[in-house]
Amino acid sequence: MRAVVIRGAGGPEVLSVQDVPDPVPAEGDVLIDVVAAGLNRADVQQRRGLYPPPAGASDIPGLEVSGRVADAGRSRFRVGDAVVALLSGGGYAEQVAVPAGQVVGAPDGVGLVEAAGLPETAATVWSNLVLQAGLAAGDDVLIHGASGGIGVMAIQVSLALSAVPHVTAGSAAKLDVARSLGVRTLINYRDEDFVARAKAATDGRGADVILDVVGAEYLARNIESLATGGRLVVIGLQGGTTAELNLGVLMGKRASVAGTTLRGRPSAEKAAILAAVEDRVWPLVASGAVRPFVDRTFPLAQAVEAHTYFDAGAHTGKILLTMD
Repeated sequence: MRAVVIRGAGGPEVLSVQDVPDPVPAEGDVLIDVVAAGLNRADVQQRRGLYPPPAGASDIPGLEVSGRVADAGRSRFRVGDAVVALLSGGGYAEQVAVPAGQVVGAPDGVGLVEAAGLPETAATVWSNLVLQAGLAAGDDVLIHGASGGIGVMAIQVSLALSAVPHVTAGSAAKLDVARSLGVRTLINYRDEDFVARAKAATDGRGADVILDVVGAEYLARNIESLATGGRLVVIGLQGGTTAELNLGVLMGKRASVAGTTLRGRPSAEKAAILAAVEDRVWPLVASGAVRPFVDRTFPLAQAVEAHTYFDAGAHTGKILLTMD
């Protein structure tokens, strides 16, 4: 089969499409003929040598795919079923073998190519906003990186749960994406103080939940932005890994900070998260309340161009690789 291989740490030019051995399903795996794969920041970090795959995972990048079942094994699926899957690696390829619990039926209401942009974002958002932070109706939620795949999904899920999203992004065009989804508090972090804006938008209370992809650079300001009893969930480290934390402020607010990743979780945890996504998020997709935002698609042979486009930082929503 054809797959994208990383020849060494570096820029997009280290990617190449090569013929590699077909995957051999293990006991309990489902073999999928891939239709499309989502491009995520984790893939870029792996390419740069900063985020190696977990032990035992494929060196081929790609954490989410859509496709059709080629070998169902002993799973609940049948050959030919349209599915999506959450991976530890291996998605940039024509086939992938995945533990059955990390595979769910493709949701109604979207095409199979578009569906490739859903499993990683939906699992990340649901596990962090709902399962970790307990987001509920009426909560104010501050979402950083509003125009990326995670941000767009977080906005839609928040609105579907009757929470109130407030967002940050680095340009008017990116904030327009959030505006089109119904967000009212739109903060350009390049020239506005998101702490002041978040507090003003919540009558001085602050945010009940913050979903953060920046990390160290935002830690102190995120704590300042939290309401009493607020929950900060850090899921990215674009702004560094190390910062000082004023525990007095945190304790005074009776607030909490959690840091999570999805890729390295045990398969059983991923399966439980995907079961919740299938039960709670897929009906929202079918109804149109949640939908994938796809910026551009590239054929697998243009993986270098796809990563170059991602690195430029102007995209909104998901970038997909197709196996056409």
